[in-house]
Parts: sequence; C-alpha cells; structure tokens
Amino acid sequence: MTARPAPRIRTALAAATTVAALAATALTTPATASAAEQRTPDRHAATQRALEQAVEAGSPGALAQAADRHTTWNGEAGVADRTTGRERGPADGFRVGSVTKTFVATVILQLEAEGRLSLDDTVERWLPGLVRGNGHDGRTVTVRRLLNHTSGIHEYTDDKEFQDKVFGEGFFEHRYDTWAPRDLVRIALRHEPYFAPGAGWHYSNTNYVLAGLVVEKVTGRPYGREIERRVLRPLGLRATSVPGTRAVMPRPSGRAYSVLVGPRPGTAIHDVTELNPSAAWSAGEMISTTGDLNRFYRALLGGRLLPKGQLTKMTTTVPVGAEAPNHRYGLGLMSQKLSCGKEVWGHGGGIHGSSSEAVSTRDGRRALALNFNSDWAGDSAAVVEAEFCR
Repeated sequence: MTARPAPRIRTALAAATTVAALAATALTTPATASAAEQRTPDRHAATQRALEQAVEAGSPGALAQAADRHTTWNGEAGVADRTTGRERGPADGFRVGSVTKTFVATVILQLEAEGRLSLDDTVERWLPGLVRGNGHDGRTVTVRRLLNHTSGIHEYTDDKEFQDKVFGEGFFEHRYDTWAPRDLVRIALRHEPYFAPGAGWHYSNTNYVLAGLVVEKVTGRPYGREIERRVLRPLGLRATSVPGTRAVMPRPSGRAYSVLVGPRPGTAIHDVTELNPSAAWSAGEMISTTGDLNRFYRALLGGRLLPKGQLTKMTTTVPVGAEAPNHRYGLGLMSQKLSCGKEVWGHGGGIHGSSSEAVSTRDGRRALALNFNSDWAGDSAAVVEAEFCR
C-alpha cells in the first residue's frame, strides 16, 4: 500500500497500485545449487545482474529465487541490514504487500467451489449496509468485481488524511496504530466511486478489504485463519504468515527501508521494518519468503488448490488500461506479456520498505519470486525479463 505522490511507495500496503503488480508460481527446493544447476552456471547470470542493478539504483538489497522442475537457484545482492552489513539470504522473510490478494482470492474461489458463495453474489448480501454513500452501492457490486478490480469502489489509500498518517511524516506517530477493516472501507466511502460497477478497471485495495470481510462473514472465522487452514498448512508454507497487528518481523529477516514521501534526491532513508500491518489487512499484510511464494503459486496454477472450473475463472482476465497494454487482471492474478513474447502469471506487492514480485509460466513449470528491501528503487520488471527472456 502506498500513497499516490510516490508511485513506488504507493504500491506499499497495496502492492502494485501500478499495474506492474504481477505474480505467479514456482516450486522451491533447498538453497544449495543442484548438480544440474552447477553444470549450467551462467543460466541465471542475467537475473543476478538485474538484482545487482537494483542495488546500484539505490535499493539496499535484492533477493530472488528461480525454480523449475529440476533446479532451484537463489540470487542475492546488497545487504539485509545497512547497520550491520549482513547480506541478504534466501531464508529471509519479508512483507509481501498485495501478493496477499492472490491468497485471499484463492480462499474465495474455494468457498465458491464448496457452494458457500457465488462470485455473482452482491457485496450487500454478505455485508449489508456497509458499502453505501457518495454514489457507492453494495447492491450493485459483485464479489467477482471486487476480485478483478472492476467495482469502481474508491481506493482508501488515496485519502489525503490516511496518506499523511501512513505514508508521510505521520508514519512515525502512527506506525503502531491498529486500523479496523470496516474503518478502512469507510475512509474509501468518503469519496465518489471511480465509475459504475463494470464500467472500467481501477486497482483498489478497498476491494480486497471487502473480500476479506466476505470470507469472515461466510466462514465465521478470521480471514487469516482461513488462509492458514486452507493454504499455508496444506502446502507446508511454514515461513508464511498473516501477522494481524503484530509489528515485528519473524526471524530470519532483514530490515525494510523507505523514503516515505517519495524518491527525491537527498531524501532521508528510514528504517520502517516495524509497523502494524492492519492498515493493509487483507489487501496486503502477509509475510513470506521467495521459496514459499514459489511453492504457493506453483501449487495454485498447477491445480492443487482449486478445481479446474475455479482456476479457469481465476485466470479469466480483463484489460487494465492503455497505460499497460501487455497486462491483464484476473481474480487476484495478473498476466503479463514479456518483450520476448512469453507470458507470465502472478502478482506484485509493496508495503513500506518492501517491494515484491512473484511470477510463473501458466503451467507452473518455471517461476520466479523476488524482493527489494526498499520501496523507491529497483526495477522488478527488469529482473523478470532477465529470467524469462534471456
């Protein structure tokens, strides 16, 4: 989630306010290179160089893991901690921001497969009276339109007061504040919708806060517990968590760095590692590793988490606008056509001091997950291109 004044930061809680938020799948294996990989030492040389260029551009550190059916490669550049100089490592955890959205969408689609809700249900059915005001009407917005960002519902992170508290100098006073999800929705409803439901596409974290609330209404349990029960435990994603209001990071992890107000020359770099992620909630609060993200996306696209019908719905996409003609958005998944003509699927994510990307081929056979421990420097698209097109 991030504030509009700084495009990179704006992806902070909400990951990829810019359409460059992709993601996908990949299976991870131990960090040690296999014999097959040792025979092809230059296979990921371009990817490693792209990580190094992210550090040269200003990010303190960069981390990536690539995986296919036979090998796993881990690349690092820069440092995890500017104070101690500790290098980044493949086991480091980091906040994944809007990559959280794919987990939430997966749970929604599992519930649909169980007959407990329909994508064509209105928000009003599950959250009566919540989405009303300034032209918003939950009776006209479906769950499907929440998941593919065609609801038109306003983005709460665009609210100036919220931005000042969360992304500006107010961060230091409010970093440990707890934000209730319904209050985040009410912040959005102070503003008019972007368009009538279905009349356009606009990335909005409010959509996924509402989706998390729908999960809780349908199941009677916290949305994070449903993600743990349905996804994390079955896949053995032990390094992935839904932290709730917990401000500290699990070990091992590096530090997260932000300029808070934008990438202006001379702007101070702040350590923003500790924060209460409830300001992102089900739109972007989760913590993971490159290995766990690869395992999750490979399992998802490989059909291990959803029946074929639901996976087809998840990968049915809509255009995201003329500014990103090579991107399309499904239900918590984005597809991207690369310069070499290959297509990858997944999601990107950002939150204070952390920018992440996870992408994979549609069949899950080849995948990449990456993270920069900064929110103002580094080009994730360049890393993706290096891995899949060179």
